[in-house]
Amino acid sequence: MLLRYKFGKLFCIVTIALLLVSNAQAGSEMKQPAPNFTLKSNSGKNIKLSELRGQVVLLNFWASWCGPCRTEMPLLVKIHDKYKGMGFTVLGVNVEEDSAPAKSIITKTKISFPVLFDQTNSVSKLYNVSAMPSTVLIDRDGNMRYLHEGYKSGDEEKYREWIKKLVQE
Repeated sequence: MLLRYKFGKLFCIVTIALLLVSNAQAGSEMKQPAPNFTLKSNSGKNIKLSELRGQVVLLNFWASWCGPCRTEMPLLVKIHDKYKGMGFTVLGVNVEEDSAPAKSIITKTKISFPVLFDQTNSVSKLYNVSAMPSTVLIDRDGNMRYLHEGYKSGDEEKYREWIKKLVQE
């Protein structure tokens, strides 16, 4: 009897944990002001988030050592190139102290959007980034609207759906 109780309790805990993880990966909708920041980009320019007000912005926090990040990057390039004429941009935010590996990936992948270097993790802390990659969609008014943690094949379709909705607002 005691064993059955312990097994049932363990089953409930595992089920709840799996639901929480799947919800985080599925993406969550929100509406709160996006913290402003300024970071140096791969072109050498400083980019300030508030200067992009009026555009829909996809922030993608990533690292060169993250396999799913490297898989997702070419898909983000396609999304950026498709929607950039509609008041949309992607900002990649690399979270490594050493930017050399990221610069190599930028060159190999032919990334067409700005990549920012958060070498002290100050911006990732502002956004409470807890997984790689983490993607935040920001509306034209500067509000965070969607958060998605991790990447699996097909997630880019969800991004497209959210982007279409936000560029029409």
